[in-house]
Amino acid sequence: MTFKKIALAFSLLVTVAMTSSAAWSQATGQTRIQGVPQGGDIAAPLAQPALTAIIDLREEMRMFVQRIATYARRVKPNFIVIAKDGLDLLVKRDATDDTKTSPARAYLRTIDGVMQQGMFFAEAVGDRPFGAPPIPERQLPMLALADYAKNSGLKVLSLDFGKDRKTIDEARRLANERGFLSLVSDVPSQDIFKLPEHPARPPLENSRSVLSLDMVQNYATIRNSAPFGQEAQFALKMHDTNYDALLVEVFHGRKPLSKRAVETLKFKKLGARRLVFAYMDVGSAASYHYYWRANWREGSPFWISAPMRDDPDRYNVEYWRPDWQGIMSGDTSSYLYGIIAQGFDGVIIDGLDAYKFFEGDGEGEVDGQ
Repeated sequence: MTFKKIALAFSLLVTVAMTSSAAWSQATGQTRIQGVPQGGDIAAPLAQPALTAIIDLREEMRMFVQRIATYARRVKPNFIVIAKDGLDLLVKRDATDDTKTSPARAYLRTIDGVMQQGMFFAEAVGDRPFGAPPIPERQLPMLALADYAKNSGLKVLSLDFGKDRKTIDEARRLANERGFLSLVSDVPSQDIFKLPEHPARPPLENSRSVLSLDMVQNYATIRNSAPFGQEAQFALKMHDTNYDALLVEVFHGRKPLSKRAVETLKFKKLGARRLVFAYMDVGSAASYHYYWRANWREGSPFWISAPMRDDPDRYNVEYWRPDWQGIMSGDTSSYLYGIIAQGFDGVIIDGLDAYKFFEGDGEGEVDGQ
C-alpha cells in the first residue's frame, strides 16, 4: 500500500469522524487513541469514534488472521499459518457469561498450528525470575487451551525459558507428555540469537524430508540473526543443522533475507528438506521497518497508538483498521507477499494478543506470568 493511499484513507476516515454525532466523540475507551495535532487542515485524531467500545476486539483479530491465511493460500496454496500466543482466540466467550465458551470454528480451520511461550517455564516478569513456572492462574487456562488446540488437530509448539539443564529437560518432558513440540531458550524470546546449547543436537533428529507441519518433530528459532555475521554465514550455520523446522525473522540486520538465503535454510545438513517460517507481527508497528514513514508517530496516522513499554521503537496499532491490514496483507506490496516471494513455507503470526492492550488498559503488552 502506498503512502498516498494511506493518506487518502486517513483523510476520509477523519472526515467521517468529524461529521459523527457528539456521542461518538465522547464515548469511553478513547484513551488509547492518543492523537497529536498535525497542523494545517488535518484534525486531531481525538475526533475518531471510540470503536473499541462497540467492536468485538477478539473477533476482529480472528478475522484478520483469516484474511491473512486466505490471501496467502491464494498466492501459495500450501502456505502454513501458525498463530503465536493469543490462545484465547481459539474459543468464543458468551457476551453475558464468560465462563461459557464455544469453538471458534472458522478460526480453527484457518490455522495449521499454534505456538505458545512460557507454558511451563516463563520469562522474567515482575518479581518472578527468568525460568520460573508461570503462576497457576495463568498456566492452567493456557495449558487447557493448548490441549484443546492439539485435540482439534493443530500442531502445538511450546517455547519455554531456562538456563540450567534440569529446567530444560523438565520443560521438554512436560511438553512431550502432552504431545507438544518443545524448545527451551536461555535468553528472552525477542533476543534469541543462537541455537540451543542443550541438547546439542535436535531431539528426534532424523534424515527424512519434512514437507508438512505434521511431520515436524523438532524446531529451532532465531529472532536476531545479526550476531552470526553476514547473511551467507547465517544461512550456512543454519544449514549445518538437522532441525525439521526453522523459525526466523524476515530481516537480517536492516535488510530482508534474500531468496537465495531462504533456499539455503530449507535444507538440513543431511541434505533432506525442512520447513522455514517467517515471523510477522500484526499487533504492533516498528519504526525501523520498511513501511514506516518519516512523519509517523503516536496518533499519526490515527491507528498508531502508544509505544510498547518494553520497546519504545514499536507501537501498538489498531489492528482492525483497513489501512494497517493492507500494509500487512492483501496485495503485492504487502509484508506477507514479501514473505511468500522470498520463498518461506509459512508464517508465524505474532502479536495476536494485542487485543489485551485495548481491552485492559495496556496490560496486554506484557503477559503476566
